[in-house]
Amino acid sequence: MTDFSPHRPDWWRQAVVYQVYPRSFADADGDGLGDLRGVTGRLPHLAALGVDAFWLSPFYPSELADGGYDVADHRDVDPRLGSLADFDALVAEAHRLGLKVIVDLVPNHTSHRHPWFREALAGGPGAPARDRYVFRDGRGPGGELPPTDWQSVFGGSAWQRVPDGQWYLHLFAREQPDLNWDREEVREDFRTTLRFWSDRGVDGFRVDVAHALAKDLAEPLRDLGAPELSGDAGLARLAPGTHPFFDRDEVHEIYRDWRRVLDAYTPPRTAVAEAWVPGDRRALYARADELDQAFNFEYLQAGWDAEEIRAVVTDSLAAARAVGASATWVLSNHDVVRHASRLMLAPGTDHDAWLLSGGRTPHVDERAGLRRARAATLLMLALPGSSYLYQGEELGLPEVADLPAEVLQDPVWEQTGRARKGRDGCRVPLPWTATGPSYGFGASGAWLPQPPSFAHHSVEAQDGVAGSTLELYRTALRLRRKLLEGEELGWARETPPGVLSFTRRDGWRCVANLSGAPVPLPPGEVLLSSMPLPGDGRLGPDTTVWLA
Repeated sequence: MTDFSPHRPDWWRQAVVYQVYPRSFADADGDGLGDLRGVTGRLPHLAALGVDAFWLSPFYPSELADGGYDVADHRDVDPRLGSLADFDALVAEAHRLGLKVIVDLVPNHTSHRHPWFREALAGGPGAPARDRYVFRDGRGPGGELPPTDWQSVFGGSAWQRVPDGQWYLHLFAREQPDLNWDREEVREDFRTTLRFWSDRGVDGFRVDVAHALAKDLAEPLRDLGAPELSGDAGLARLAPGTHPFFDRDEVHEIYRDWRRVLDAYTPPRTAVAEAWVPGDRRALYARADELDQAFNFEYLQAGWDAEEIRAVVTDSLAAARAVGASATWVLSNHDVVRHASRLMLAPGTDHDAWLLSGGRTPHVDERAGLRRARAATLLMLALPGSSYLYQGEELGLPEVADLPAEVLQDPVWEQTGRARKGRDGCRVPLPWTATGPSYGFGASGAWLPQPPSFAHHSVEAQDGVAGSTLELYRTALRLRRKLLEGEELGWARETPPGVLSFTRRDGWRCVANLSGAPVPLPPGEVLLSSMPLPGDGRLGPDTTVWLA
């Protein structure tokens, strides 16, 4: 059995980490917005669930132009969410319960309300304060055109003009000016931030858009030639490491520098990169002298297809193994459609169009979606490496696709001219009870409306109920601690079409039937099944089973 001791320096290698989006987790003061005291009060839920750690999404001072990822101070707490004293109490309670704490770090940009950016605007063209960001003169007569054709991830130009005529770079919302990581002052400030939170007891960091920090800012700045090259298409079509602002080779110098800071602590602080790059490039972020892990988004993006998932798992394990890291697996997070809904959408479905339809075109059968979600989770938890869970998936929450336009807060909605609805549907506050103005989220309403169906998804409605999704997660995580051994798996040589079957080192087996028909159940003692078995010696469709 794998040693899950929290004192191991490599505790993260096969950990289960639960993502807490604090504004939607629990509201202690009744203002409709989740807060740190709310998180602290609900930590027993995470301990009872059986996770090893939780990742806390941004809780820093922010105007919420991008859900907290527009940070005005990287070393403080938003007063609406609490104080540094509340944060310290949260860490102390987590550690008392045996939970590790990972905090979100947002190094690519700041808020436009950050003191540095205010200073840059006040200083005007040529001011040294502007060198902390990426300011440039525009093109065309009078400089009225953006410096390049680079596009924002959220839509539109990645450049915003200021009153004195210059433009600044923002790869995301216009309220999120990009930092200039060529400046030593920027690098030193983030070393200070790493130490600040590490000194307060955090166990690790999740690094937001880790692949975007290093940029080719040599003059003249080069155009990409097509809007789509600003995104994933550019990474696929340009030579590796040569994109002007994504996944440049120089970014790894930054993380090698960070590793020296993280290793100065006992045990060393861990870090995981959010890097939306191809698998072989992603593994570079997890080398021994850089960050420990990198999120595996190929697995998240895979369709409900046995051969596709088998290829992704095989390639992901090989890529992680090549750099001495462990693989990571994730099905949902704060940026994507929840997998209880997403897995029911046919390959090639335009998720933005589906959200714009209110989740009606195509129609998603919630019961069928939950069945697939449970099967996908049991499959994921059997894989070697770390599993990252998103808050509410243990309750089987679907995407809230029918949020009305007037409540949407994701900047994607307005920045794309209301062509993309954004990510609010996966950020709706959690239901803790079956009744109440916000289903136990807080004493009053919630900052995003919860659908009536959240009542039967609530913790109260599922706690102790045999066969509920919450009890499935609890049982799976308890068994996982006993069963997990090593970081290898062996694929079965022959399986029916649509079936995945593999064994782990100590002989236990995971079998997932992703097809639409029952298949013979292999011999062995059934330890856990994602859905009740028919009792006729077969494994039903969209069902995963663990066998001794």
